[in-house]
Amino acid sequence: MNYFVNEKSIVREIWKRTDTVLLIFAGSAAEFALNKAVDWLYYTGKIPTNPLERLFSTVEYAQKIIFLEEQMALATIDKITQIHQGVEQSRGKSIPDWAYRDVLYMLIDYSIRSFEVLERKLEINEKEEIFDVFMKLGIRMKLKNLPSNYNDWLIDRNIHLENDLEKGKFTIHLFEQYKKHLGHFRYFILIQIQQILVPKIVHKKLFTNSYFPTILAIKMYKFSRILKIDNLLKSILLPNKHKHELANIGKFENI
Repeated sequence: MNYFVNEKSIVREIWKRTDTVLLIFAGSAAEFALNKAVDWLYYTGKIPTNPLERLFSTVEYAQKIIFLEEQMALATIDKITQIHQGVEQSRGKSIPDWAYRDVLYMLIDYSIRSFEVLERKLEINEKEEIFDVFMKLGIRMKLKNLPSNYNDWLIDRNIHLENDLEKGKFTIHLFEQYKKHLGHFRYFILIQIQQILVPKIVHKKLFTNSYFPTILAIKMYKFSRILKIDNLLKSILLPNKHKHELANIGKFENI
């Protein structure tokens, strides 16, 4: 059976772990709130209205692409493309090419950052493999001006970070919604985790306080894995109504 992502790929190792996936989207949630194209989220209103539900639906799409048979993965990518095209037609304008690349670049970057925070440093060939997988996704979506290799991506990633981010009213409102849906304690944890994950330029635009307490918390979480109480901790960090979605993320952990 053929897969869109090779069965031995480091991408599968990263995306099968519930905690790593949650970190990927924690980092992405911080950065995308700063993105100059964030107004597109407000056109449909779905993410600002219920960011957690949109998180879980996005994770579901991503894991289908990474873990399912190739034709099902391609169909999922095409469905994502159709959804975006429908929004563009409804609004009467196109999502900027650079905004599509920004999201793709976030998936690459936070896949690397999240795994390295929780597991180990990745080898350069593993980072290149992560790049290759998500470039396949971008090519299938017919995105323009994609970099041809990992080193070129590093350069373009920094250019995008310099040019495409600003803190505005949508940024502030999105973080208010994160707080509303998570509650004060979980929101505090989210902010601490984001400070560790995001690039320096994102950190500078969003945060002013230190992330030292979270470094200690990450070490404690790693120790909880040894004691096999990490599932309990993960359940504490999300509201009760999302326990089913949390369990769904981890359905590929034993493959």
